[in-house]
Amino acid sequence: MLQSIGRGPRAAGPRDVVTRLADCHERIRRHTAIARRLAAADGATTSDIRAAAAQVVSYFGRALPLHSADEDESIAPRLSSRGGDVAAACAEMTRQHAAIHATLTDLLPLCRALDAAPERHADLRGRLDELAGALAAQFDEHLALEERVVFPAIAALPDADRAAIVAEMAARRAAPSAARHDGAP
Repeated sequence: MLQSIGRGPRAAGPRDVVTRLADCHERIRRHTAIARRLAAADGATTSDIRAAAAQVVSYFGRALPLHSADEDESIAPRLSSRGGDVAAACAEMTRQHAAIHATLTDLLPLCRALDAAPERHADLRGRLDELAGALAAQFDEHLALEERVVFPAIAALPDADRAAIVAEMAARRAAPSAARHDGAP
């Protein structure tokens, strides 16, 4: 099977911003792995190809733009003023978001094409493999930076700032545009 259904276990009750971001990072890793498996899906059924492609499009086209907005609009502004390694990491994080978005701008149309016509897999797999591999490399670097530098800096923020970030994250997801975020490739 090429995909994994569901979001995985969720903690009960209110969660801190770092926990929410770590959960998002797990979903990013999971969906990146689905994209990699989709590219290598020799002998997969058309229904498996279609389902995996749809899941990649759904996550990276809807949820990831919200996650990027959380970091660019709620986290980076609060951390950039701290200077030093934290400010540099925030600037690099934002730069990496643009590069990841560019890769997804090429990858998601291929996945949409496979969702619509899974029999095209053999024709699209080379480019899909190239893009999914590039995305995996980008996320390896990106997530490591955030987990190494940004997460500890967030944890050091005052409780009120962390609570405000969580509220902003929730508001983004409750907004009508959350069904398809404006930044989706």
